[in-house]
Amino acid sequence: MIEAVNLTKRFEDITAVDHINAEIRDGSVFGLIGTNGAGKSTFLRLASGVLKPDEGSITIDGQEVFENRTAKKRFFYISDDQYFFSNSTPGEMMVYYGKIYPGFDRERFHRLMKAFGLDEKRKIRTFSKGMKKQVSVICGVCAGTDYLFCDETFDGLDPVMRQAVKSIFAEDMEDRNLTPIIASHNLRELEDICDHVGLLHKGGILLSKDLDDMKLNIHKIQCVLPDGLEPDQLAGLSMVSIERRGRLCLLTVRGTREEIEKVIASYDPVFYECIPLTLEEIFISETEVAGYDIRKLIL
Repeated sequence: MIEAVNLTKRFEDITAVDHINAEIRDGSVFGLIGTNGAGKSTFLRLASGVLKPDEGSITIDGQEVFENRTAKKRFFYISDDQYFFSNSTPGEMMVYYGKIYPGFDRERFHRLMKAFGLDEKRKIRTFSKGMKKQVSVICGVCAGTDYLFCDETFDGLDPVMRQAVKSIFAEDMEDRNLTPIIASHNLRELEDICDHVGLLHKGGILLSKDLDDMKLNIHKIQCVLPDGLEPDQLAGLSMVSIERRGRLCLLTVRGTREEIEKVIASYDPVFYECIPLTLEEIFISETEVAGYDIRKLIL
């Protein structure tokens, strides 16, 4: 488990990470959402030991990360700005990482490079941004580490490659309990892969919750009510938002699905059904309660 306690990092008069407390459980996908400048990259650099905290701590199973070689062997960091040795090829990077990570799977590296259509002998500096990201991801999953830190990893990948990378992450989570920590400014990129999402704003975590917990406690109801009955007259519902499209009403309501449907059914509606909320809709509802409008923060 990765744990941050009062984690703080300042750059002169700028507080990039501001007293963050967070737990990242093993075997889950932790999504870190936020605008540019919210502190996502700084958090990952602190987690990877690139930066030293000014206050607080960040540990992997109780071990401080900064200047700790044992802890650093347990993760692979894929930065937003791809870095490779000058004039190196993917094959040469494989040899390099193989010396750092004892469990580096060279056979899998060759297999994935071939599957992604990448030339191991070609100079990486001649690759496109998306191709460089693919090489980084391949090196990351082949390193065999417990954790994978991904900073805007899906940025620059086409839709097919994004799904391919997500499938690889899912496979490694099932096979060896990999824990990816993925930082992104785009909620939609993480909707189908994350178990837990933290919203970072101005260096602090505004909201951090399990997606399943959020989905169980907030629902969207699509319904057509009897003539003369308005949505705001539905007593017994904790209404978050109401949207009208002619006679069709879209209600976002807090509570369990069973409780909500029982109340709706008691009013004998012409039609109703419970439809799934998107991650974006869930976060809009949760952050509005905290006094923020997520649409102004990250959408």
